[in-house]
Parts: sequence; C-alpha cells; structure tokens
Amino acid sequence: MNVSLAWLSEYVDLPSEVSALCELLTFAGVEVERVETRGAAFAQVVVAQILASDKHPNADRLSVCSVDDGSGTPRQIVCGAKNYKVGDKVPLALPGAVLPGDFKIKAGKLRGVESNGMLCSAKELNLAEDADGLLILPSDSRVGAPIGELFPPDTVLELEITPNRPDLLSHLGIAREIAALTGATLRAPATLQDTDAAPAAPDAGLSASIEDPSECPCYTLRAVRGVKVGPSPEWLRRRLESVGLRPVNNVVDITNFVLLECGQPLHAFDAARISGGIAVRSARPSEKLLALDGREYALLPEDLVIADATGPVAIAGVMGGEGSGVGETTTDILLESARFRPSAVRATSRRLGLISDSSYRFERGVDPHGVLAASRRAIELILQTAGGEASAGPVIAGEPQTPPTSVQFRPARCAALLGDTRSAAESTRILSGFWLRKLPGETAGSETWQIPSWRPDLVREVDLIEEVARVFGIDRLPAGRTARVAPASEVDRAYDFRMSVARRLVGAGFAEARTLSLIAPTTAALDPLSGGEGALALRNPLSEDTGRLRPSLLPGLLRVASHNARQGAGRIRLFEIGRVYGGEPEERTQLGILLAGPVASPSWRDARPRAADFHDLKGVVEMLLAGADVAFERIEGSQAALAVRVVVGGTPVGHLFQALPSVAREIDLPGGVTLAALDLGILRGLLEVPFGFRAIDRYPAVVRDMAFVVPRELPHARVIEVVTSAKEPLLAGVEVFDVFEDPQGNRVPAGQKSLAYSLTYRSSERTLTVEEVNAAHERLKAVLVRELGAAFRE
Repeated sequence: MNVSLAWLSEYVDLPSEVSALCELLTFAGVEVERVETRGAAFAQVVVAQILASDKHPNADRLSVCSVDDGSGTPRQIVCGAKNYKVGDKVPLALPGAVLPGDFKIKAGKLRGVESNGMLCSAKELNLAEDADGLLILPSDSRVGAPIGELFPPDTVLELEITPNRPDLLSHLGIAREIAALTGATLRAPATLQDTDAAPAAPDAGLSASIEDPSECPCYTLRAVRGVKVGPSPEWLRRRLESVGLRPVNNVVDITNFVLLECGQPLHAFDAARISGGIAVRSARPSEKLLALDGREYALLPEDLVIADATGPVAIAGVMGGEGSGVGETTTDILLESARFRPSAVRATSRRLGLISDSSYRFERGVDPHGVLAASRRAIELILQTAGGEASAGPVIAGEPQTPPTSVQFRPARCAALLGDTRSAAESTRILSGFWLRKLPGETAGSETWQIPSWRPDLVREVDLIEEVARVFGIDRLPAGRTARVAPASEVDRAYDFRMSVARRLVGAGFAEARTLSLIAPTTAALDPLSGGEGALALRNPLSEDTGRLRPSLLPGLLRVASHNARQGAGRIRLFEIGRVYGGEPEERTQLGILLAGPVASPSWRDARPRAADFHDLKGVVEMLLAGADVAFERIEGSQAALAVRVVVGGTPVGHLFQALPSVAREIDLPGGVTLAALDLGILRGLLEVPFGFRAIDRYPAVVRDMAFVVPRELPHARVIEVVTSAKEPLLAGVEVFDVFEDPQGNRVPAGQKSLAYSLTYRSSERTLTVEEVNAAHERLKAVLVRELGAAFRE
C-alpha cells in the first residue's frame, strides 16, 4: 500500500527524518518496502500560458503553439497533445531541463518547425502513473513560476501490510499506529471520530434489503440530489495521484479518497439508473454484469451481488456495474457503504480474476463501526466538491455495529514473557495509547481490556503483550536468559539422514521428484519387484486413479520419467524419498532412484554419449553406501530384465533393476531404464556408526596386476569374496580394471571371460621387499585357482 507523507502529516505529527519514520514502522512490524520522493522540483520547468495554437504544416497530429513563459518574449513550441485550449496554463520544460528518466530537453526542429522546449504531461513530471495529454494547471497559477511552487515534493512509502492488520490499510490507520507508537496526538476528521453517533431518520424514498445477513451483516444507502459532476479540485486530484490513482470525477474521486483515508470502501450509483429498491442477494443462474472495467462477467449463485428490480448493478465488495456508474450527466447519486463476509468477497474476486482496492480491503475485514462514519465523511466531501443536498439519514439494512470484545491481561504474565518488569509497569499507558479501554474491576492480578472495533487481530492475552513489546521496544528487552537447547530426537536424526542422502544425490546431478501416495492399479503394476500384486486397495477411493497405496516409489518415478520424456527431456536422473505401504501395518521410508537416457549431456568431447546402464546406477548406489560392506546378489522371478538384491553387512536393504524393454517402450523410454529402491529405515541403522581413526600410511605401497580366465557367468562379487576371505595380511586393496570376452574363442575360450585386477600390497610397519610381495601375490593366485578354477594368463 502506498502512503503519502504529505497526506499523512494532516492526521499526525511525523518524525523529522523519513529514515526515522521508516525505522519506527519497521520495528513495529510494518515493513517499508520502498521510499520514493515525488513532485515537480525540476530546474527550468515553469508555468506557461498558451497564447495561440496553429496546425503543424507538415504533420497532421502536431500543433505549433505560442506560449508565454514569463520572460516577456513568446516562445514557440511544437506539441502533440489535443486536450488544451488557448488560455490554458501548462508546465513548460525549457531547453536544458532534465526530466525523469534522464530525459534532456533541447531546442530543435520537429518536422521542419522550430521548437524551443516541451509542454509536459503529469506523467512526464512524475506526478501521475499515467496521463492523457498535457497537465492543465489552475487558472490562478502565476506565469513563469517554477513548477515546484505548485507541486511541492512529497515522499511516498510503499508498505507491506500483513493480512491480520486490515486497520492499517488507510492513511488514518497508519497515522493511528504512529500516534500510538510515538505518543503524538491524532487529528482525525470530526465525522470519522464519532463512530457511535446515532444516524438521522432515513429517506422514505429509499429501500434496501439483505437476503442473507451472514453474507452481508450491514448495508447502508444514502442519497445526494442535485450534484454537479465534473473534474475534482486540485487538492483532491493531488491526493489521489500521490498514491498512484487516476482521478475520474469529483464524486468517484471522493469515494476513493475516503477509502484511502479511513479504509472503508464506498460505491456511488447514478440514482436515475437504479430501478426500485436495492437488494443484496446471491446471483441468479445465467446472470451477467458489465463491470466498470469494461468486461462482462458471468455470475454464479455463490456470487453476492447488489441488485435493483432489473438485475445486478454491482458485484458486492468487488466492483460496480458500468450501467449504474456516475458520469457527467448524473445529478442524483446513491452512496453505498456496507460490510460483507470476507471469505465471500475473496471467493468471487479470485474466481473472476477481478481484484480491486475495495475487494482487497473487504477480504481482510473492515471496521464494523466505520460503515456509517465513512458514509458521513463521504457525504460531507461530496457536498463540498459537487454540491447538492443529502438525505437526512441513511437507509440501514442489518446491524451497523457489533458488540465490543474484551481480553484478559495479566501484567505479571507480560513481565514474565518479556523478561522485563518495566514493560509491565508501562502496559496501561501503552495499551491505552492503542485506544484499548481498561474496564473497571480486577481479579487476582488480571485486568479486562475492551478492544477497539478496528483491531480484529487482538483476541488473546499474548496479542496484548505483543502490543506492549512493540511500543516498549524489542531492542530494550533483556537478552541475558540462557537458551534452552532441546536434544535431537529420533525424528530429527531420521530427517537429517534423509537430507544427507538427498544432498548427495543432488550433487550427483539428480533431481528430486514428488509423487502421490495413491496410485492407479495400472501404475502399481509397473513395480518391477511385485508387478503390483499385493498393493493395498482403498475401500472407497475417490477415483480409479487413486485406488491403491503405492507399494514402492518406482512406479511413480516411472510415470514422472515418462512425462518428462514426452516433454522432450533426454537425460533423466530422478530420485524420491517417501513412505511406501505393504501388507505389514508399519509404513517404511524408501529411497527410489531412476536413471534413463544418455549417461552425460552431449558435448564437443562426446557428441553422442552412450546410454546409461545398470552399472551406472550401481555406481550411484555404491557412492551412497561408501564405506559399508556392500554386496550385490542376483535374484530371479522379478518383473525386470535384471534384478539384484543390495546387501549391507549381511542385511538386505533394497534392490536394483533393469526394466524390461517392453515396459520401457510402453512408457516412452525406449532407451532403457534402470531403477533402485532402498529402505532408508534399515540403512540408517547400518550406516550411522561412529567413525574410526586410521593413521596416514607411512610406508609405500606396491601394486601388482593379475589376469585370469573364469566361466562367463562368474560375477565379479564372487572374486572379491574369495580374495577377501583369504585374509592376506599384506593386501591393502583390489580393483578390477578389465573384462574381456572373445565370442570367436580365439583369445579366450567361448563361454569364458578374462578378468584383470590390480592388487595393492602394503605394510604398516615396514617397507615391503620384492620377495614378500611376490610371496603374497602367489598365495592369492593359489587361492583363486583352488576356489574358482581360475586359469592365469601370462
């Protein structure tokens, strides 16, 4: 919300420095997002009077004006505007002037005609957000006077108002807040101060009714006859333009002025365009309304409308209709001031995509006691600016006021929460400064405070304590209390473990997916382990697509990968951490990983990278389980081309799969898909072990290679198992570096393969001799021959 400090200063004395005001509001919880200085304090921009205007000889849309700038010599200006007449006074930027946007004015020729300056619009002088034509100045403006004399600089604050403080959505609301924070006197208009004044007798010729009081608790209507609609006076135009509103006419501008002044939305109808009485009701089927924004809206029965005998004339709390709007021919008006249910206005506004200044305030709630006060204020200003005669009193439907609310407050509790007894001692002064009223009587150290009607956010004792803290000053509260740190719980440790796994996968180039726990039976059937058999079915699902609880994360990841592939994604690397549901009553936390497409993005080094395969995903799993005793066991009977059980320290923790080609093609991933599903609950217990210390190796290592032939079906894991079981004391590490098969059987017999390994030998006590390394190497070769029937290659 934009707030003009020049306007604000009419209601309360402000700090001398803008920075001090911003700091005051920010510390009180009203965020200042932007500070902007507006006005026309530009050098070499003066008031000029148009003496003559002729058509440009070479351009149909331009005119050649002769203007008096107070120098005694008429000045020739080429102008493109059409909204002026001879005798008008307008702003003139002389050669050398610099306008907003670093726009420098120079003398020159426009289409062959000399122009010595520029006549300005309000937008060009940063006085309005938009402008149609030149800015026409008051007729009593002094020719040659600097434009800054007419438009002194004004500072505008852009404030972020939280939804629980609708009372701050006006200049008077901000002034009231500043007065409470600083102790300054609030100068509110007299018609707005007495919110409990009894209204005069209503106009007998008016009628208003409410179909459902829960949707509209109060609706008022008051007539003003014999008004003269026209341009607003300069003070009113300046106030609206200072906060970014475009003036329309004096009547409409007054309704906008009162909204910005006190926060109560108003609407003025042309009385001649209203047939019969006004009714606040739900829209009828197929009703439509052409709104003031020029668009036609189709209404539904859940939309609240203001209607006359012929149909809707306004969307309640959102926007009026064009057919009943105030225009130049209007002589009699009906002024609406009402209160609507916030959720009803919000629902209609969001559904229609129509958000207005009125709906923004009604959605948050308006002061129940401000409905009549705002109407009186608007009538007062309309009579001043447009003339006419107002009806004695408003027609009122519903209840214009609500019973006051009260809250219990304990000063001792305030001191305990804030940690400072001074704050409690000052609580009476502070709360009274916010217009709360202390009711007589005090029981066991508890006071009763009556809440102002404009403060719906004050409902509990802690809300009053917060008010005390805001004025007392957060910076004045002691900070000496020792913080209490709660020990990490089992939930915290489980969360930290999940996050560590997620961060490692993101670092490896994976993207996290989120899928629904409820899936269709056809999706459950994509599970490569179970094929969907045993997936828990809901007794009363919302639809067939949500009829099963997911037995695994993998079916959902396959659907996500399929969608990504259809959208053009080539390289797909996904993971998800979530709950899965089996036959047992306990839910499990699972990690699902999916790899599809090329192993890397194309580059100048490799324009066509190979497709990711089972071993790439196996490497990812090994990265996650680094340091653990991991084994991979092939299993049969799954719904996959290849299925492997992952075992950590002898405990099964999950599976790796290569999806069947038919499944991959069915979901538009013909390049192949590999998947992994790991039980994080089991893994956390196995991996969360204390780190051990090992000293840095002091003695050099010796690396020896060996290559041997074994049956083609023999897995690498079996070789590692045999080498490890030999318990060779000098062996420090073993790595496979080559696998070779010869289908023709020329170099390696058919049905067999050659495996090559690097073995690292080291002692922690001494440098090994060649003889020691050779002996250890031969011992391991003998074990491989005995256990695997390995035939060593020379």
